[in-house]
Amino acid sequence: MNKEGIKALIDELDTHHILSGENLLSLLENLDEENKQYLHTKANRNRLQHYDDRVYMRGLIEFTNYCKRDCIYCGIRKSNKEADRYRLSKDEILHCCDVGYQLGYRTYVLQGGEDPYYTDDRVVDIVRSIKEKYKDVAVTLSIGEKSYATYKKYYDAGADRYLLRHETHSRTLYERLHPHMSYDNRIRCLEDLKAIGFQVGAGFMVGLPSQTNGDYVKDLLFLKQLEPHMVGIGPFIPQSDTPLAHEKGGTVEKTCILLSLVRLLLPEVLLPATTALGSLHSKGREMGLKSGANVVMPNLSPTNVREKYALYDGKICTGDEAAHCRKCIENRIEKSGYHVDMSRGDHVTRAM
Repeated sequence: MNKEGIKALIDELDTHHILSGENLLSLLENLDEENKQYLHTKANRNRLQHYDDRVYMRGLIEFTNYCKRDCIYCGIRKSNKEADRYRLSKDEILHCCDVGYQLGYRTYVLQGGEDPYYTDDRVVDIVRSIKEKYKDVAVTLSIGEKSYATYKKYYDAGADRYLLRHETHSRTLYERLHPHMSYDNRIRCLEDLKAIGFQVGAGFMVGLPSQTNGDYVKDLLFLKQLEPHMVGIGPFIPQSDTPLAHEKGGTVEKTCILLSLVRLLLPEVLLPATTALGSLHSKGREMGLKSGANVVMPNLSPTNVREKYALYDGKICTGDEAAHCRKCIENRIEKSGYHVDMSRGDHVTRAM
């Protein structure tokens, strides 16, 4: 397809927020530099239309790196004997929230491996304690696959959002990467979360071994069908103690293209510029923002555990105190032409 044909597809996506799988594949396989910039410009205009120039800040608390899963790309997989394991106590988690609240954060993202130590009762107690102490904050959980009943307990305790990236919508690729896990169960979890009433986040990795443009098309069409409130997209970065240690990783360029496509497919979505982007390129998060992203998640975890939450190699900001993290990313956001918004930052359809 020629340059004008690709531009016409971008215009169609911008106008109608949907394309066929065939046309999405044509886009991905025929973008030249000029049309990449055209795509990013259209995506940025869409985010400005729905969220102005605001970039929402979420305070990330990585509270456990124990995990019962064995995903072959992940540095905290259960088979990694080199991982230096840790768990934060309830008091330590609440201290992170205290620090974050003083810095202006009104959303906390509690993220961890699938750690059986954190029973339903423990998670419910942590969520309730945060919500009771701070009436004006949102709590996001990102702790993996659970039953409908467990998700409902979290929601009833006050959790507002749940992040569960589907990772890839290719059944074959998913099951190759996730030993003893079910692709169907992953999708069931996302459907349950939506049915319960969470603001739901899905998403996928970019640049996995053997991943194709056809796989990305499946991801994009799945997201359009699911209509999540949030979408997390990040480049695959190899971790040195995993079976994929020597594989080639994803790129900032491809990730930004897919961020822009998601923004045009789902104009109202909350879309993070991930730490992984910043780990691959010094301006990676800024590039993500200019491609349609509108969320960043600085780290509130204690500095003595940040390096231990090693999902991938080369992660940035592991030694920075929370206040420095906030100041640094705020400066970067404003230099990019956007403004920091420290509010809860709900999806536009769920704003209080």
